Amino acid sequence: MTACPALLIAAPASGQGKTTVTAALARLHARQGRRVTVFKCGPDFLDPQIHAFASGRPCQNLDFGMCGETDARWRLARAAADSDLILIEGVMGLFDGTPSAADIACHFGIPVMALIDAGAMAQTFGAVAHGLASYRAGLPFAGVLGNRVASPGHAALLKESLPAGMGWFGALPKNGDSLPERHLGLLQAAEIDDLGERLDRLADALAASATVDLPRAIEFPDASPPAIPPQLAGKRIAIARDAAYGFIYPANLETLQQLGATLQFFSPVAGDPLPDCDAVWLPGGYPELHADALSGHRALWAALQAHVEAGKPLLAECGGMMSLFEEVVDKAGVSHRFGGLLPGRSVMQQRLSALGTQHAELPEGKLSGHTFHYSKSESPLAPLVHARKQNGSEGEAIFRRQRLTASYVHFYFPSNPDAVARLFG
Repeated sequence: MTACPALLIAAPASGQGKTTVTAALARLHARQGRRVTVFKCGPDFLDPQIHAFASGRPCQNLDFGMCGETDARWRLARAAADSDLILIEGVMGLFDGTPSAADIACHFGIPVMALIDAGAMAQTFGAVAHGLASYRAGLPFAGVLGNRVASPGHAALLKESLPAGMGWFGALPKNGDSLPERHLGLLQAAEIDDLGERLDRLADALAASATVDLPRAIEFPDASPPAIPPQLAGKRIAIARDAAYGFIYPANLETLQQLGATLQFFSPVAGDPLPDCDAVWLPGGYPELHADALSGHRALWAALQAHVEAGKPLLAECGGMMSLFEEVVDKAGVSHRFGGLLPGRSVMQQRLSALGTQHAELPEGKLSGHTFHYSKSESPLAPLVHARKQNGSEGEAIFRRQRLTASYVHFYFPSNPDAVARLFG
């Protein structure tokens, strides 16, 4: 057993400010010289980028559906041995989803701080807090923090509304430092020019108006990471990473390194050529927002075409797959010429097209992952297989051309490192 202070930041719903407050807490404690490790419940890419910036340490995902309980257990144990504080940002509302943030809190005994947007309420704040605390027996509920509070008088009213004995973490006032968003969520960390200044102001506001002492230490059972043979030793994997291709789980990079691969990052948006490599990974992101730069980078698409024709592996996920079609139509209805390695096109939609955990039985093995996209793709190419949703119904099409594998699914590589080795090897 290893003891480490830990706190799970949850809320009644999305949009209450969980990411902002979690990042502000991480920034505040990191500024004091503490080693802060942040986790994000659920298969999110964007919030972890903010938390990694705030804490100065990688932020990984906890999700029993995609990652599995064993994966979560050893990652938490490793963090407990190497951190002064563990912060976990919940997903959606505290009890939303299967599994939920409450499931993770109960499973590991992590105390929950409920963040409640109090901007449009008074005494009802206490009723919401009471409901969150008492809805599930055995929930390790630590207390509440009021967000977007109008004044000290408003904060006092909120505190007085709480049931007797409920913990009060304080209040965060309304401010203009909320983190900017677009259709898939927050902007990527690298896209927010003043992110450090915003986080510092938020941390200062927390320090001035809320309780920011370390939470109590809890015991994390010792657990070792799985042994991964270096099956990709000597292999060079080129990975696109920039504003168009930023949806990368840190655990995926770690898995590739444990497999022995050498990772070479490049920026298609900046016009970088394809590095000399044995395999390529085009992650998800926002290729449609950088269509002009990407459409004009014909040398890259020609190099990728030659790469595939030479029988080398290429994995393209979501935005990466969109880039390989002949055409991408953006939200304004403008058509852009893209890679042309796959027949068909992707068309951006005004509403969410798909969301949820999926599992794929590939010839290389079963991989877990997640899908979340606002586009729809049309191709005459017959899918190799379809992924499966949690309920067993048909999920995303997975296309294959030689060693090119493409789909909307963002795979979680630790779910099957052997399959990943075969996919890239």
